[in-house]
Amino acid sequence: MSNKLYYSNPFLKMWETNIKEMNERNNQYIIQLEETAFYPEGGGQPADKGTINGIKVLDVQERNGAIYHTLDELPEGDLLKCEIDWKRRFEHMQHHTGQHLLSAVCIELYDAHTVSFHLGVDTVTIDLNVQHLSKEQLDHIEHQTNLYIYENRPVKTYMVGKEDLSKLPLRKTPEVDEAIRIVEIDDIDTSACCGTHVESTGQIGMIKILKTEKHRGGIRLYFKCGYRALADYDATHQVLMSVGAKLNTNRDTLLARLEQIEQDQKQLQKQLIETKEKLFSSLAEQLINEKNDHLIIQSFDEYNMKDLQLITKTIFSKSESIVLFRSNSEKRLLLAQSSGFSLDCGALFKEHLEQFNGKGGGSKVQAQAMFESDEKLVQFEEFIVNHLLIQTED
Repeated sequence: MSNKLYYSNPFLKMWETNIKEMNERNNQYIIQLEETAFYPEGGGQPADKGTINGIKVLDVQERNGAIYHTLDELPEGDLLKCEIDWKRRFEHMQHHTGQHLLSAVCIELYDAHTVSFHLGVDTVTIDLNVQHLSKEQLDHIEHQTNLYIYENRPVKTYMVGKEDLSKLPLRKTPEVDEAIRIVEIDDIDTSACCGTHVESTGQIGMIKILKTEKHRGGIRLYFKCGYRALADYDATHQVLMSVGAKLNTNRDTLLARLEQIEQDQKQLQKQLIETKEKLFSSLAEQLINEKNDHLIIQSFDEYNMKDLQLITKTIFSKSESIVLFRSNSEKRLLLAQSSGFSLDCGALFKEHLEQFNGKGGGSKVQAQAMFESDEKLVQFEEFIVNHLLIQTED
């Protein structure tokens, strides 16, 4: 068994101790210390990082009550100097206590119970057994959770035996046969937990709910506490200030400015479509007049596939034709036919595309293909042209 200093003093950052046990495995050293403040992975909380005699601690795990530390080098000397990566640990403490508080508030306000908790490097989540929480409900939860943080309520940890569990107002009663650790937030929450926690809710700093998403019949709620929440606010603020500067506005008028830009863009898009319709109508007339029998074959440098489909639609409104259009900018080919022809565009592409390393397909009346190289695009186009010309001769 290891002496677990992270329980007796979760705010301990540095200490000295001795090696109790050492094993070498896969060119790494697995050591057990006489006493340790390095928290092992468990209970939804990641393992602590830090150093032992200046050597980085890569991982910390618990097995049968013993704590094992993984390092790339074996520390030398009888008395080892240990130091925890405190910023990382304190973030974990803020989020673990923050999770207890947030979960309690979700139950208090909307009877939404937490079924799992994940504390990662970038994301922190709880999964709730409800199918939906509205924005107003999430705002209510966030407000109430922060109110409890501002009240700076005490957070206590203690051990209880199995016989005393039924006396506690636990969120979830664990099935155990031995003493278990309890984390209690004054008059708000009592939970069995093996993680490290702050001493009062005020040390959580703040909590910010970021978003929710559907997950396994319930919802997954993303949030950040303390330092991470502040860093997230700083990043968001910098983006907001930069966008405001580019648009020559400030936060108060930014949304109205973006809405105006959106309206202007819609108007420009409408004008562009009207202009294209006129241009494509003229182009369609030209291509119809220049067509070889019923075939219209043309390559375009400036138009994308959406444009080519619009030109095709315009042609078909004026003439019975088969069109083969190439978009050089997108390396795509379009084959389409109006009514009255026996050609199966989709089947033709499907049968031969693989020979030219192309991808695509379509229906009887229209098919598309895309290519990685201009060479294969041109080769396939020539193949289709020859096929169409042979059909025309027949």
